[in-house]
Amino acid sequence: MSAQMPVLKEPTKKRMGSRKLLTILILLFLALLAVLFFNSSISKISEIQIEGTRFVTREEIGKSAAILVGDAFFRTSSSTIEDRILTLPQINVAKVTKVFPGVVKISIEEYPVVAFELSKQGEMTALLSNGTTVEADSDEMQLVDKPVLSGWTDGNSVKAELTKQLGKMTTKQLSDLSEIIPYPSAAYPDRILMYTRTKFEVVTAVSVLNEKIEALNAVIETQEPGKITMLLADTYVPFESDSPENIDSE
Repeated sequence: MSAQMPVLKEPTKKRMGSRKLLTILILLFLALLAVLFFNSSISKISEIQIEGTRFVTREEIGKSAAILVGDAFFRTSSSTIEDRILTLPQINVAKVTKVFPGVVKISIEEYPVVAFELSKQGEMTALLSNGTTVEADSDEMQLVDKPVLSGWTDGNSVKAELTKQLGKMTTKQLSDLSEIIPYPSAAYPDRILMYTRTKFEVVTAVSVLNEKIEALNAVIETQEPGKITMLLADTYVPFESDSPENIDSE
């Protein structure tokens, strides 16, 4: 006799309604957590740290960044805040780092001082490498290691380009320049006259200044004080002890 096979029970089908309900409850729970988080103090900016300022105040940085303590921490991206800060003319580099919870760190690098200029009011102002004029720092003035620009008008495009060229020079090169005066000619509208602390007079042009500066240093280091012309051709004439100093009208 053959044994009778037992009847197999069909597996119980899971009720889909319970699974959907569980999913809905989880989503509601997560939504509630999100609402509680974004309305809590932990999701707000609790501190704004700013470093690297010299010519720009903390208030100017904060206003430009357009963020305040108490604002939503995730509302504005770091790159957006950086772009806002870079609209300030004194700022060369801005780096914003967010540290959860609540801390926003702003590190800035301003354009360097390359020269000084006497204002119409008789006050000494500092010129940055991008041409921006700022109030001279008292500590910087005590060093007197940068040239003074004299005889320049406001908004002069040659002066703006000059500050950019000065920004490419080394600290040592800048420290020997005493005064820079506009000295335009028909052939060289951007011609300048420079006086050095080593007693040289230098006639050159802003457009060739950067390429001539090394040759200028070589002459200053090896020759007696005199007049140097560095334009299309370079010349050097030592000063005569018994004759007045004359400026070439080239």
